[in-house]
Amino acid sequence: MKLTKAISIIIAGMLPIIAAAKELPTIHVVPYPQSVEFQKGTFKVNGAAMNCDPALDADSRAAVNKFASQLSLVTGKVSSFATPTGVGSVAAKGLAKGFVFYKDASVPEEGYSIIVTSKSVAVAVSDFHGTLYAIQTLKQMLPEEVFGKKPAPDKAWKLPCIEIKDQPRYGYRGMHLDCSRHFFSVKEVKKYLDVMAFYKMNRFHWHLTDDQGWRIEIKQYPELTQVGAYRDGTMIKKDWNSNDGVRYGGYYTQEQIKDVIAYAAKLGITIIPEIDLPGHMVAALASYPWLGCKDQEYSVWTRWGISKDVLCVGKESTFEFLQNVLTEVAELFPSEYIHIGGDECPRTAWEQCELCQAKIKELGIVGDEHASAEARLQNYVTSRLQSYLANLGKKIIGWDEILEGELAEGATVMSWRGTKGGIQAANAGFDVVMTPTTYCYLDYYQCEEKDDEPLAIGGYLPVSKCYSCDPSEGMSEEVAKHILGLQANLWTEYIATNEHLEYMLLPRMIAISEAQWCELKNKDFDRFKTSLEAKHFGILGIMGYNYCKKIQ
Repeated sequence: MKLTKAISIIIAGMLPIIAAAKELPTIHVVPYPQSVEFQKGTFKVNGAAMNCDPALDADSRAAVNKFASQLSLVTGKVSSFATPTGVGSVAAKGLAKGFVFYKDASVPEEGYSIIVTSKSVAVAVSDFHGTLYAIQTLKQMLPEEVFGKKPAPDKAWKLPCIEIKDQPRYGYRGMHLDCSRHFFSVKEVKKYLDVMAFYKMNRFHWHLTDDQGWRIEIKQYPELTQVGAYRDGTMIKKDWNSNDGVRYGGYYTQEQIKDVIAYAAKLGITIIPEIDLPGHMVAALASYPWLGCKDQEYSVWTRWGISKDVLCVGKESTFEFLQNVLTEVAELFPSEYIHIGGDECPRTAWEQCELCQAKIKELGIVGDEHASAEARLQNYVTSRLQSYLANLGKKIIGWDEILEGELAEGATVMSWRGTKGGIQAANAGFDVVMTPTTYCYLDYYQCEEKDDEPLAIGGYLPVSKCYSCDPSEGMSEEVAKHILGLQANLWTEYIATNEHLEYMLLPRMIAISEAQWCELKNKDFDRFKTSLEAKHFGILGIMGYNYCKKIQ
């Protein structure tokens, strides 16, 4: 009896502790910040003044002003925007009131710090990206309606008192989109960029050419879009011998591309264009048959897979074509990189091509146990275009097949066939972006119940697997310095609509964002999953995205 009473007393004493544990503060911010310290109290957001350090760049000031306008809309109370002189020093001393965004050169690149007290929100940044990311973090700590387009004055417009210090683990945080197999409008591409920016991604890899369609206007070669941008039908699902008979295609004018580039820049996103070569070029061959190894007409491919028809690199006219195309691309895109593909080039056409064999002989190329003569011919193509682009102020990046044979110094490797190629490249001193199929191919099924899912290319890649990716796993600290970052790829052979596209993208892209941003010690899949279900699914709904609600 005494024992029972004692146990009851102990349990009664523990209840307040258990209750307090349940009430521990939390934030549903994704990607999760590197350092979070909670304090007591809250800051009332509605009507709070928005002060911005005039020392911040114009784009940062514009972003803060936009944030003030959005808060004014959703809270129903005006958040005035101003750029008072000396506001930075006031904030640094902890004397500010309202919101204060100020420049602090000691904050790491792309990083930010946020200190919320009951009187102020002090945000320190050193660059435009840090400003954008701080705003995204603040918005994620507010009610979901902050992403809406109408007032919601009845919501609790408060921020928790908190101190956040944050910066990304990797400088390259990318997403890829294949607009060749299926074409997506400028509006749809911008919506893709919007959700990337929300999760602090900063590189958009735009796959613009392939066997099934050429999507970028090249003024010197108008038939690339007049002919190469359209195919006479598309195979039906996975019936390789079928064709729906519906003419399909589209392309982006150079003016549209400039518009998308400018739009991305305001989101802190750099666009890396891909002109895939020397394979995956049937759309170009259909436009200009003299580019091929065979004396024949070609047609834009209506099926998926890998064509044996590739560019003839045995004649100078092909290189003249490539250089002219790349010149226009380099003039359009401010990115330091141009992606030249380099993947899945069968090279069998070169084995049978007199001109290509003559080029091999002219260059003195000899195959060995490490690489065939044709593989080394592709090395020549890569190296030659790398030198040409260097003269235009650009670097090349290519799929890991460019490692076959010898790769010239200065190239960057995108490792897609697992991580082996990336590790090999990093060990050899090349910079690497990891994008392995095992973690990063979002055209795979995301649920085991495939019969209930929209059509996919195959495989199974759940959210949890995406989340678990560590781009530098198994590397020494010295080798890991060559890992620039991580990218997820979305190929669209079986994705014809934007609704389907978003379903395959989300929420797996969000999981990738934490793998890109968070230090390993800060990753916690249970916490991440809770944040998705408690907050981010609601945000995606308000923002108008279609997404998979199953988390596996």
